[in-house]
Amino acid sequence: MYVGTLSFDLLLGDVHSLKEKRSLVRPIVAELQRKYAVSAAETGNQDLHRRAEIGLALVSGDTGHLSDVLDRCERLVAARPEVELLSVRRRLHSDED
Repeated sequence: MYVGTLSFDLLLGDVHSLKEKRSLVRPIVAELQRKYAVSAAETGNQDLHRRAEIGLALVSGDTGHLSDVLDRCERLVAARPEVELLSVRRRLHSDED
């Protein structure tokens, strides 16, 4: 069993309130969950209106499949024009860890 995680550090564009921030972050999280069947949530910077952290996790029996899905998730977030992807942190864990 393998577990892969991604943590995205995002800078949001012209956002002036936490309500506007939620209107940008929620659709990204929902699309990741819908398209790739990953667990995803806003995991940090909840009190800052121009920054967001989105975390996601995926469990698989195959590291190739795991890497492929994580790559696609990263491309999806990087392609969103309303956010700037500042950094991505990727971790892979096995049941031997």
